[in-house]
Amino acid sequence: MKSNEKQFWFPTKTYGWGWGPPNCWQGWVVLAVYAVLVCGGAFLVPEDVILFVAYAVFLTIVLTVVCWIKGEKPRWRWGKE
Repeated sequence: MKSNEKQFWFPTKTYGWGWGPPNCWQGWVVLAVYAVLVCGGAFLVPEDVILFVAYAVFLTIVLTVVCWIKGEKPRWRWGKE
């Protein structure tokens, strides 16, 4: 039986604001691709630090958008609620 409840890839953190570790394989794939792209960028533009920082910031923004779309709505939390 299928549930109509939306499955989140990134649950909210227990303490603080934002998302915690992924709770399904899709979220782990997103994080792995992010890590590979950031590390790969270090080899693609090793001499231009400013270009690499811009590349890393762009990837981080993309990761944040994916977390926002596929994760729970972030809010400040003080523990188990």
